[in-house]
Amino acid sequence: MFRPLQSLFAQPRHKKTVSQDALNSDQQAIVETVEDCYLLAETQLGRRFPRPEINFKLRGKSAGTAHLQINKLRFNPVLLAENPQVFIQQVVPHEICHLLAYQLYGRVKPHGKEWQALMVKLYGLSPSTTHSLNTDSVAGKTYNYRCQCGVVPLSIRRHNKVQRQQTQYRCRRCNETLSRVQGES
Repeated sequence: MFRPLQSLFAQPRHKKTVSQDALNSDQQAIVETVEDCYLLAETQLGRRFPRPEINFKLRGKSAGTAHLQINKLRFNPVLLAENPQVFIQQVVPHEICHLLAYQLYGRVKPHGKEWQALMVKLYGLSPSTTHSLNTDSVAGKTYNYRCQCGVVPLSIRRHNKVQRQQTQYRCRRCNETLSRVQGES
């Protein structure tokens, strides 16, 4: 019914689809994978799709993001360098399916039935909503807060909101307001 995704990448492509300063080999492989995934989608769906802008400036724990209205893909260069095969086999098709779902069906749930069907039909992948990559290398500084349940780490962004008295956070389990663990920097 559909070709396994691995067969798409047996032959390397040398077509430039992104003008970036200097792409490393992993980033170039992603650009080529995006093109391969689009060619497969066009064959399977019987129509052409505009190619997205691609950049490698995503930070934090996300592996990739799709910006639907501006047809743009962003990838995390640190997680890519640590997991190039996972990006080629899972992250790129995942993000492309977001763009395709938007172009085919308009505004739909991000991981809804349309997106899930595209993941299975086009790329033969299980429609997983999150990655399971090790994010230790991209984890930001955290600050420890406490509730009845124990210690809860908050991101620097959330910590700063608490410090500026813009918000309070509650534990999801015991619903107690989190308080800063004293004696930590």
